Amino acid sequence: MGAVSERNAPTSGPAAPGSDFLQLRPDDAPSGGKADWLAQRLRQAITDRRLAVGSRLPATRVLAAELRVSRGVVTEAYRRLAEDGHVEGRRRGGTVVVAAPPTPVPPATRVPPAGHAPPPPSPFTGEPDADVFDALRATDARIDLTPGRPDLSAFPRTAWLRAERAVLAELSATDLGYGDPRGAPRLRRAVADWLARSRGIRVEPDGILIVAGTAQALTLLNPLLLADGITDVAVEDPGSLGTRQHLRTGGLTTPPVPVDTHGIRVDALRATGAGAVLLTPAHQFPTGVVTSGERRRELLGWAADGGLILEDDYDAEHRYDRPPVPALRSLLAGRLCYMGSVSKLLAPALRIGWLLPPPRHLRALTDAKRFADLGNAVLPQLVLARLMESGQLERHLRLLRSRHVRRRDAMIDAIGHHLPGAVVHGAAAGLHLTVTYTADVPDTALAAAALTHGVKCHPLSWHRQLPGPPGLVLGYAADPPGTLTEGITLLAQSLHDLT
Repeated sequence: MGAVSERNAPTSGPAAPGSDFLQLRPDDAPSGGKADWLAQRLRQAITDRRLAVGSRLPATRVLAAELRVSRGVVTEAYRRLAEDGHVEGRRRGGTVVVAAPPTPVPPATRVPPAGHAPPPPSPFTGEPDADVFDALRATDARIDLTPGRPDLSAFPRTAWLRAERAVLAELSATDLGYGDPRGAPRLRRAVADWLARSRGIRVEPDGILIVAGTAQALTLLNPLLLADGITDVAVEDPGSLGTRQHLRTGGLTTPPVPVDTHGIRVDALRATGAGAVLLTPAHQFPTGVVTSGERRRELLGWAADGGLILEDDYDAEHRYDRPPVPALRSLLAGRLCYMGSVSKLLAPALRIGWLLPPPRHLRALTDAKRFADLGNAVLPQLVLARLMESGQLERHLRLLRSRHVRRRDAMIDAIGHHLPGAVVHGAAAGLHLTVTYTADVPDTALAAAALTHGVKCHPLSWHRQLPGPPGLVLGYAADPPGTLTEGITLLAQSLHDLT
């Protein structure tokens, strides 16, 4: 081949003028109108929310250099936006977007005049669908009594920052690369020690898989169960709607099994013919029942006959008025998948949990985790490991227990005073109470009425597949006693309005 001609030869000259910021190209500007053009482009970006309120604009010198225009062009464009009230200069804070022009509402979607606006759709209308929890979280309410909410204001920020600084100080450059898909070895060791101390489980670190919470554990398990020929996973009734949704999304059916005061009825479990069952034996959701010793022995017999147990140990650390109960996994390993997390102990936002599968499933689940996300983020794992090793996590748990007891007692007192005749279930542990009542009012109607009074909660029927008395599932961990008392007062008013 001949030599490359000068016309086609690569050059090392400067790049064409333009900025990655909003993909601005000065070639698009009319001659002599660059400031007008730039102001218009910025105003449009603020209007369509590409530049949200709080966004910081580039320094005038930087943007002028990228566009190869005079700094005065950029300064003038910023000045015009400031005069419009869209941006303001904050000295060292730079130029910041402070307001957006109103977006015209198409006539077909204009909001009706005050007093005629249709009410927003209630999350309690019809059967709860896949996004019902998102819809409820997005619904405004002054008092939130939904279950499963830990006290996020108690997150140990100082201890977390101290542990994070210590981890970063000792971290090598190679430690910042891709991690082990099973989880950081240090965290797996810390979790093994934590489970031995708090749950009676003896497991080697290599038998633990770190996952993004119980939700991901179920997502990883679903195809494995189907591959093993298991299409039915029995669930407790009442039992978690969210867990049931995860299983069904994975293509599994969820035959219900009644729960009584001793736990799941194993005779009814056998009658379903299901190959697996998902249990919350240490603190049954939502009733709070602890699976009795006799039922545990029956479950071990069912597993010995070929059944697989999925144990969700979702909030077992939070106990107050009863002795500790060991996990089922402490008695059985070969036919049990154990799941736990720090979502109720620290914060759901961490997305850190653990899965202890039977040894024969460990390799397949590790491969599934690898190809799902290459493993959890390493740095938060190492920080959590340090909190566990230092004893800080136990200290945090002791603080939470004393706080939760005061809040639980306040809610129980308020129920006794304002809802006479209501029955409280599951008070000895956990982060929620279940309340049943005798009034002939559907619990979905009561939850909807409570929402109009500014109180959010779960109707018990959401968590049932079988018929049962109406009730509410009420979280108490995240609010002070005065707020809880007010919430129960408003619930009582809602019930009174419906009767």
